[in-house]
Amino acid sequence: MTLSETTYAELREIAARYPEARSGLLPMLHLVQSSEGRVTSEGIEACAEVLGISAAEVSGVATFYTMYKRRPVGDYHVGVCTNTLCAVMGGDVIFERLKEHLDVGNDELTADGKVTLEHVECNAACDYAPVMMVNWEFMDNMTPESAVELVDDLREGREVHSTRGPRVVTWREAERVLAGFPDDLADEGPAAGPASLVGLGLARANGWTAPPTGGGALTGGSAEAVPDTKQDAVDEADTGRAETETQQEDSDA
Repeated sequence: MTLSETTYAELREIAARYPEARSGLLPMLHLVQSSEGRVTSEGIEACAEVLGISAAEVSGVATFYTMYKRRPVGDYHVGVCTNTLCAVMGGDVIFERLKEHLDVGNDELTADGKVTLEHVECNAACDYAPVMMVNWEFMDNMTPESAVELVDDLREGREVHSTRGPRVVTWREAERVLAGFPDDLADEGPAAGPASLVGLGLARANGWTAPPTGGGALTGGSAEAVPDTKQDAVDEADTGRAETETQQEDSDA
C-alpha cells in the first residue's frame, strides 16, 4: 500500500520545521502511524526519502522506541503500568484481569479490532498508582473492576474521558497530535490533580521557599515567597545569584 500524497506532503511539512530535517523523524513516524495505523515498510521508505537517509536508519529508530508499532493497533491502545509501584498497588492484577477479559496476551489485538493491550513501563504518575493509559491519556487509581468497565466502554463506543485530560480519541487521532497537528483538545479537562500538588501545598503552608543557587536546605519564609510561575522562579534565582556575588566581592575586599 502506498502512502497518500497528503501524507507525503505532511511528512515534508514536518521535516521543514527543523534546522536539521532529520530531527523531524520522530513526529514523522507518528504521522505514519496516524495514516497507516502502524509503522509500515512504505512509511519507513517515505520517511527515508523525505529526509535523504537510508531506510535502515529509519528502521533503527522505529524499532528502538516502544511507542512505534510494527503490528496493527486497535482503535484504543490500552497500556497498564506494571512497573514497581503500580505493580505493588495492583497493576499486575489489573493486567491479568484484562488479558482474561479481552482474551488477548501482551501487545495483542482483540478479535473485534478495538483494543490493543500492553503492559508498559513507568508512566511517571506514581502518585495515582495503579495507572493505565488509553492512547497515551492517563486513567488514574484503577482497579480490576474499573479497568474492565473502561475497556467495555471503549469497545461499545461510549465516550471516555481521561482522569486528567481530554476525552479519549482514537489511536490514529492521538498519533496525529504527536506528529504535531493539534486537535484543539489540550485545554479540555483538568491538568495536575490534587495528589500532584500536595508538595506545593505543604511548601506554601509551611512558608518554604526554593534555595538560592548553590543548593542547600529549604529556607523558612512567607507562603507568598514560593514562586507561582516559571518567571518568578527565574527572577528569584537571579536575585539569589546577585546576592551571592555581592557577598563574594565583599569577602575578597
